Amino acid sequence: MVESLVPSFLEENRLRRQGYGLIAGVDEVGRGALAGPVMAAAVILPPKIKAPWLRKVRDSKLLSPEQRESLFRPITEAAVSIGVGSVDSWTIGAIGIARATQVAMSHAVTQLSPPAEALLIDRFLIPDSRLPQKGVVDGDTLCLSIACASIIAKVTRDRLMTGFDSSYPGYLFRRHKGYGTSEHLKCLQRLGPCPIHRTSFQPVIDASKRGQDVSGWM
Repeated sequence: MVESLVPSFLEENRLRRQGYGLIAGVDEVGRGALAGPVMAAAVILPPKIKAPWLRKVRDSKLLSPEQRESLFRPITEAAVSIGVGSVDSWTIGAIGIARATQVAMSHAVTQLSPPAEALLIDRFLIPDSRLPQKGVVDGDTLCLSIACASIIAKVTRDRLMTGFDSSYPGYLFRRHKGYGTSEHLKCLQRLGPCPIHRTSFQPVIDASKRGQDVSGWM
């Protein structure tokens, strides 16, 4: 099963043999959430990096919150460059989640310093970027740079959503991070949407008809 595989530098090494030096792995998180931003990260790792923590890197979805937090600092310290981009819930409603995901990834890539020469992206391509790029199926599971990007994006977004918990009490954002858990749906049904909910997503639309309107938070 693909879940049992350990991410490797196979894809990065293929690009290096083609003459590319600074190769960024790119991934997004929060695409399916009902609240909060969609967020992306881009990570360029050194080509000959060797560290014990590399053996622990996996797709962020396969790691516990504690494991992700423990990897966040070594990734940021070892990386040649890291970029993070996000698109807020209002913009998601305006342009759609697919386009918002592309924009978040594009922003992450533009934040890289030094910049990337080529991109490896989990599944998608970034139409806004002129860089050579490859969409890798199950990239966050198979590709080490993409897996690191998934961890950076996930930890960054989780921290942001935890902060929203005090701004919008009652929704328990610190626990579900905006995803459509049964707990979150119950909060939505009781309170209605708040300003960081994605008003174009059907569960939020349904809740706004039953509960408090978003304008009540303005």
